[in-house]
Amino acid sequence: MAPRRLLLPLPLTGKYRHLRCQWWTTEWNNIVFTGESCFCLQHHDGRIRVLRHWGERLLKCCVMHCHAGPAPDIKVLGGIEFYSRTSVVCIAGTLSNQLYTSEVCVVLPYIQSLPLVIFQQSNAQSLVECNVQEFFFTHHIELLAWLTCSPNLSLIENVWSMLAQRLVRDTPDQLWKYVEATFTAVLQEHIQNHFDCMPKCVGAIIANNGGYTNY
Repeated sequence: MAPRRLLLPLPLTGKYRHLRCQWWTTEWNNIVFTGESCFCLQHHDGRIRVLRHWGERLLKCCVMHCHAGPAPDIKVLGGIEFYSRTSVVCIAGTLSNQLYTSEVCVVLPYIQSLPLVIFQQSNAQSLVECNVQEFFFTHHIELLAWLTCSPNLSLIENVWSMLAQRLVRDTPDQLWKYVEATFTAVLQEHIQNHFDCMPKCVGAIIANNGGYTNY
């Protein structure tokens, strides 16, 4: 057995906790949350299931009908900011690093037009490769540090959820038109409400040691 030193972390006093929350309150508005999502023609009825009692398995309220085979779907990429949003882009095929950089070029003028903007993306393998990082460095875009295995706090996921509840699904072409129109129709006030809740969300995540929260 080898001797080891004890870890001596610095205590985070109430003063520093307040300063940390204050920093997040002022800086969240400079972040552009981006992400991709998949919208499928087949979906469930939107009910929230709960733990059922013994013998209730076959009740109609406890059965969720789903499509077993493959169904047409579309993949989209978009981003939101406190005062505005990007245009939504339809992704053809698997989101590789080359495809990702080409799709980001579509919204690049929007990102570069924002002062002091910080770009946020997921930790997908294709998005953290060297050529993607060099792309952002070349275009002088600052990236938000997103450590591995960190909780997913991207606000774009809330927008995708709102879109999924409002969509009407008929054909893939019509689905794309509905996604594009619905993304544009989301009130900026709703997006700003999610931004305002971020300090509380971060505090709840820290208090729960990175576990599940109501946010």
